[in-house]
Amino acid sequence: MNNKIAGLHHITAIAGNAKRNYDFYTGVLGLRMVKKTVNFDDPGTYHFYFGNETGAPGTILTFFPWEGIGTGRIGTGMASEIGYAVPIGSLGFWAERFQQLGVQHETNIERFGEKLLSFTDPDGLKINLIEPLQDDQRKPWQAAGVTEKEGLKGFHSIVLTLNDIKATAEILTDVFEYRLQAQEGNRYRFITDAVENASIVDLEEAPELGRGVNAAGTNHHVAFRVANEDILMNYRAKIAARGLSITPKIDRDYFFSLYFREPGGVLFELATDNPGFATDETAEALGSSLRLPKQYEPSRAKIEAVLPKLD
Repeated sequence: MNNKIAGLHHITAIAGNAKRNYDFYTGVLGLRMVKKTVNFDDPGTYHFYFGNETGAPGTILTFFPWEGIGTGRIGTGMASEIGYAVPIGSLGFWAERFQQLGVQHETNIERFGEKLLSFTDPDGLKINLIEPLQDDQRKPWQAAGVTEKEGLKGFHSIVLTLNDIKATAEILTDVFEYRLQAQEGNRYRFITDAVENASIVDLEEAPELGRGVNAAGTNHHVAFRVANEDILMNYRAKIAARGLSITPKIDRDYFFSLYFREPGGVLFELATDNPGFATDETAEALGSSLRLPKQYEPSRAKIEAVLPKLD
């Protein structure tokens, strides 16, 4: 991993109903609820973290479930598709499962030589299950009728949809040290050698789509992984030197972060591996109780009273 960007850390999206979101990602996709907390800026809204057994970087999909926010529109200036790696030979299982559970999906798709199944979650968020060219050795969480033979292993890739890819590609190559691996039509695949998994960013150039609108069913931001705070701040200096506005270091309890909007309009975050999710819960109990940022702990009773019930 060294001192480089080590692929994807987490991806954060928006949902319109907390219980529906929780039920889908744990009950249909079989992911683990790794952390149940609240939005730092809006403590009356949950912040869910779904991932593998430990909540390893590169497996965490998080949601802000703003009740009744309305549906967004996928377009330029946003992350538009999330790719999960699944075991080779498992796409048939997922097609049958989605058929039984009424999940809209599309099969028999191939992209960059890899087979994928595309589906949308209850809010319309687009996700691809991908059989990677090289088998992914990460161990998935097992639950809800999904075994190790079919489970989601973690991120494979993210698609960024842009009006023009040039300036975003320069951030990936010149700052993050990705390289262009391949092109198919208006899609350009960039990859980093710093990590084996969660290492791919696809740039889609689609000016005809128009600007995206962030609301339910869209991605809020994409977080890239660094090992620690020293590396985080080194990247802050590199990004600031390019004239881009970037936040100070922010303590998110489970990682430290920086945020900046790359030239194509996508909100990027850099996030550290440390300290991880097992700081206020044991590894065995991850996601089993509501955890609050310390500044909100005195208001726990009021916050719990307004948060939607999940049971």
